[in-house]
Amino acid sequence: MSRISSVVVTPIAFRDPPLLNVSGVHEPWALRSIIEVTIEDGRYGLSESYGDEQTLSQLQTVASRLVGVDVFHLNELKSIVEASVSHKSQENGIELAPGTNQATTVPRIFAAFEVAFLDLMGKITERSVCDLLGGKVRDAVPYSAYLFYKYGRHQFSQDDWVDAWGEVLTPEDIVRSARQMIDQYGFQSIKLKGGVFEPEQELSAVRALREAFPEYPLRIDPNGGWTPETTRRLLPQMEGVLQYLEDPASGKDSMAEVHRSATMPLATNMCVIGFFDFPEAIAKQSVDVILSDHHYWGGLQATRELARVCETWGLGLSMHSNSHLGISLMAMTHAAAAIDNLTYACDTHYPWQEEEVIVGGKISFEEGSVRVPDAPGLGVELDRDALQQLARNFQECGIRSRNDVKEMQKYDPSWTGKVPRF
Repeated sequence: MSRISSVVVTPIAFRDPPLLNVSGVHEPWALRSIIEVTIEDGRYGLSESYGDEQTLSQLQTVASRLVGVDVFHLNELKSIVEASVSHKSQENGIELAPGTNQATTVPRIFAAFEVAFLDLMGKITERSVCDLLGGKVRDAVPYSAYLFYKYGRHQFSQDDWVDAWGEVLTPEDIVRSARQMIDQYGFQSIKLKGGVFEPEQELSAVRALREAFPEYPLRIDPNGGWTPETTRRLLPQMEGVLQYLEDPASGKDSMAEVHRSATMPLATNMCVIGFFDFPEAIAKQSVDVILSDHHYWGGLQATRELARVCETWGLGLSMHSNSHLGISLMAMTHAAAAIDNLTYACDTHYPWQEEEVIVGGKISFEEGSVRVPDAPGLGVELDRDALQQLARNFQECGIRSRNDVKEMQKYDPSWTGKVPRF
């Protein structure tokens, strides 16, 4: 039997370091949701999605309408999602990630359940999710060392937790952080989150990384924090240094303006966030590399469709990341393993997170890659005790929607989060 008997959406919170970005700084707790879809014989499928108040409300609305649905009927799931979720604009007007953009509402909510449906399909057929997506074209998926500027601790938290990474504010700190991450996880490429300090300071960190790791591909992501004029002025300093430049400026027009002068590829997870963005981006020649994210592109099958579109237009492909746990990491890994034109190592915040919600604890990396399990479904199971603890964290943390701007205003009351910054 493959019909759904129950759906449970559990909001969770886990510790997040004070990572800096163009919007501000991460709050002490990251919010996620764990989705369990159970069928009549007791087997369950898992997914992980966003945990903000708006998404939780939408997930609960859809969950209440899924009992009796066959997990193989993804078209029916899509119809239920489309009929259930609201397209009203956000109350606070703050967009901190593409997953909070209202244009991605239906794909975002569909994806949250699609992964759990696919996990169940795999368990029913005794095949991995990767097999359901067409089978492996690689045994392991490479990820990059994702570096952030950060404070040493959350100064305005009631909690005294301090992460293991320390303060990272200078080029020397960035190199130390990279070495720490590479030594621990074996990553073989490096990405720096920029848009925090003056661009010249951040490019000094990139040059320090190039000197310390001469063979490693490098990227920087200012998150739209630079103007096209600033970016064009800086381009000569980046030529021959970067593997690609990610979202230096904001929007398709600004990226197209930069593209006319750039010699390195331009990547995005900001100005192309759905299939609806392709016609304009292609016409304006805004980007060369798409950073997909199954959480808001519409799931794992949609990610494979995206790969074909990128192949058609000669675009590179990789994966974007936000603060997440192992269920998301494994979903990313299954999708990436089934895509032959995955051009670059994927992003992941996973090393920054200490807690986990799956049996066995944190997923291991081998030389910077995650091996694709052959077990049915995603290959992970839920740790009920860990889920209970992270659910308590959510109830007690007091955060209901991520707001890096508001958190940064505790450090700097004049902070606005306005972009571009430089």
